[in-house]
Amino acid sequence: MGTSANPASGRQPQSPGLGDRFYQWLDRRTGIDGLLREALDEPIPGGAKYAYVFGSALLFVFLSQVITGVFLAMYYVPSADHAHTTVAYITKVVTGGSFIRSIHVYGADAMMILLVLHMSQVFFYGAYKKRRELLWMSGGVLMLLIIGMAFTGYLLPWSEQSYFATSVGTSLIGEVPWIGSYLKEIILGGGDMGTLTVSRFFVLHVFILPAAIFGFIAVHIYLFRTAGAAGPAWGNPETIRAKTENFYPRQVIKDIVFVTLVIMVMGLLAYFKPADLGPAANPANTTYLPRPDWYFRPFFEWLKFWKGGDEFIGEMIVPAVGILIFFLVPFIDRNPERAPRRRPNAMTLLMVGLCAILGLGWYSYHQDAVDPSVAKELHLQSEEDVRFMAAPFHVEMIGNIPGKVAPVNKTVAAGEKIFNNQGCSTCHGQGGVGTAIAPKLIGIVKKLGGASKVGYLIDHENAAMKAGGMPQFHLAPNQMKQLLAYLSSLK
Repeated sequence: MGTSANPASGRQPQSPGLGDRFYQWLDRRTGIDGLLREALDEPIPGGAKYAYVFGSALLFVFLSQVITGVFLAMYYVPSADHAHTTVAYITKVVTGGSFIRSIHVYGADAMMILLVLHMSQVFFYGAYKKRRELLWMSGGVLMLLIIGMAFTGYLLPWSEQSYFATSVGTSLIGEVPWIGSYLKEIILGGGDMGTLTVSRFFVLHVFILPAAIFGFIAVHIYLFRTAGAAGPAWGNPETIRAKTENFYPRQVIKDIVFVTLVIMVMGLLAYFKPADLGPAANPANTTYLPRPDWYFRPFFEWLKFWKGGDEFIGEMIVPAVGILIFFLVPFIDRNPERAPRRRPNAMTLLMVGLCAILGLGWYSYHQDAVDPSVAKELHLQSEEDVRFMAAPFHVEMIGNIPGKVAPVNKTVAAGEKIFNNQGCSTCHGQGGVGTAIAPKLIGIVKKLGGASKVGYLIDHENAAMKAGGMPQFHLAPNQMKQLLAYLSSLK
């Protein structure tokens, strides 16, 4: 029948092309055509709108994070002595490594922005009502998981900033009554942050949390398809029903347009303003001022308002109550009305919440700017980050990176350990790159005419070194030999 001539036209019908035949073959074995129709034929009351694009964009950015994270994990070594070196290697040596890492860093920023926009839009439209309680709560779980991803990923570069900012965050866990010290020890892998901490944060960031996010995305989509799209929060119901259209094609096009815009912004930022990487963490640095990334700044500032015996209330009780209220919003607000102008209490709560978050974030940066000593120290830290980024990557820093193994001089390695343990890197910078308070040591042996002269200066400080606050070191001959071997390797 399918190949016989058409009696009306006398023409032979065209046989399906190779692509059509392959699609039909695949459909008979997988049912992909039915799956696509089920996914794309979702009815949208009131029609497609740009207000609905944030959820799709959030999903896309998460997938982007997974892909770029896989590439970064190919080089990353989750240990305290290799983490920072491997991230520096990715940033400074690997072709396209800085761009991929920057996409990953800016992707975390984009996820936080899109998360706030998506949750605000859902709340503004009252889309948590009418059989959507579980949908809202599953979105709340996803929100907490995304915040957990941001927190665990922040430590992995093992830089000064990530180390000290994360130490502030993990110290809060120890404030939990009765079990706080045990929880903190489980998370850190001991009493202090070290290799076990990096390893556990890596496992959480790369395996456990992404798996949980994928699972709750599936639950979230299932609940969304079960409840159906909420549609506009205002307007004539008959008119809204009359304008109902499927997800494909108009809403798909709007999603693609917005996602493309997000891709372009992330790409431009990654190309023209690559993500920074500061010096490696030095736990002995007691002068470093820890500051979290911008999306944790509001909570960082919030903690400053609670002192003494009230710390537990501000650090634990208030946030816990806030999260509980967030999850119970559909059960607290039982009014079926969804129009924003008819929900003044809900809109006031939304505006107060957003203004509080933005206000606390702005106030945190403002406080740093108006305090001269803090502003100066943060500026010095920023300059140190810039100098580290500008410094070339040393091959001897690679350690045991597969495919790039360099001969490891045990004397040099021991000297580097002495350099860091004695606090030399605090003033002279990681790798002796120099800081605003001490000169660079790269090439110092050649400049002064030999290791023996450098050793003499270390043992017998001159007036300039004393005036600069350099402490007196008393090293054993073998330790001095190792330190001088390390300084000689800084080229």
